[in-house]
Amino acid sequence: MASLCFFSNVFTLHSPKCQSFTGSRLSSHFLNHQIKVNSFPHVNLSQPFKFSCKRFNPITASATTTIETSSYSFRNKNPKDINIVVVGSTGYIGKFVVKELINRGFNVIAISRERSGIRGKNDKEETLNQLQGANVCFSDVTNVETLQKNLENLGVSIDVVVSCLASRSGGVKDSWKIDYEATRNSLVAGRNRGASHFVLLSAICVQKPLLEFQRAKLKFEAELVKEAEEDNRFSYSIVRPTAFFKSLGGQVELVKDGKPYVMFGDGRLCACKPISEQDLASFIADCVLSEDKINQILPIGGPGKALTPLEQGEILFRLLGKEPKFLKVPIGIMDFAIGVLDFLVKIFPAMEDAAEFGKIGRYYAAESMLILDPETGEYSAEKTPSYGKDTLEEFFKRVLREGMAGQELGEQTIF
Repeated sequence: MASLCFFSNVFTLHSPKCQSFTGSRLSSHFLNHQIKVNSFPHVNLSQPFKFSCKRFNPITASATTTIETSSYSFRNKNPKDINIVVVGSTGYIGKFVVKELINRGFNVIAISRERSGIRGKNDKEETLNQLQGANVCFSDVTNVETLQKNLENLGVSIDVVVSCLASRSGGVKDSWKIDYEATRNSLVAGRNRGASHFVLLSAICVQKPLLEFQRAKLKFEAELVKEAEEDNRFSYSIVRPTAFFKSLGGQVELVKDGKPYVMFGDGRLCACKPISEQDLASFIADCVLSEDKINQILPIGGPGKALTPLEQGEILFRLLGKEPKFLKVPIGIMDFAIGVLDFLVKIFPAMEDAAEFGKIGRYYAAESMLILDPETGEYSAEKTPSYGKDTLEEFFKRVLREGMAGQELGEQTIF
């Protein structure tokens, strides 16, 4: 398959001599078969490769480039000489990460599907407009051979891979396909092009893995850590953010229209330190060059105190100047529904994802997105690091003023 690459700005991709991100996904039959994961293919860093890539604007690269590894040597270069591949570049966080890296002067290669966005709503032209300033390569991250060929056709070495890949639905098969397999493909392909650092966007909820997407993320995290342990020329940064602003904005329009704010239990079952997409993108970009983030698992939240659903609702009513009106749903209702779905799955296996979605809703209704103490089983707001300046209250103000455009929650929306 020929590489389809487009360049939306007159950028120069450099091919410096140096260097030798996480998740790949299991087969869709992982529940019924014993899993055997092969070791990463041998990375041959001595073979020259030629530049060959279709594009709109010319770029400069040597006809042949030899990739050499040198422990973390890319950190000694200027940002303009550092080539960063971003997978998941058209996702909710990925778009902000691409923009942040471009603003910091890095050469960004954004990997995208030919039809991007939710349900493939965006064509190539829309994707190019969305990722202006990046060098856009259309490729399939779920096929490692295709991804490797398309990166090879760029004709340049890669310094860093940043993965913002995540399953859109959280379904069982999709989680393993994207959160594990596709992410792992990105690691394999990036390593074969010389990448010596991998930045992974994971999630803080993997601390207590009860869901398939969490197990898939953890499996890749473990393989990423192992890769760094076995090769001291390679490093990683695993970013585990708390809740995103968008995941807490689903009820803004309803409350604005006079509906009650829905919460489970007394609204104090869980809490989080939500972080904005821009602040998270900035933190991820920090991981490219910051040596204190090398080979670290980095939980991160936004500024301010941890907020419960009750407190989030109170903020919203205060901004609207309305008396608080809450609808408190017993958590037991979800437990009953999940029990029914689990029973039905035994009869109708095709309902597997419906049961998983119910479990996802139950998880987020009762589990805090904060640091978890494995010994006590308690969540700690004090131990959860804060970063950035954007607050949830400011986000609510903006949504009340402008609506939720651009804040799509993916294929499944669960309060």
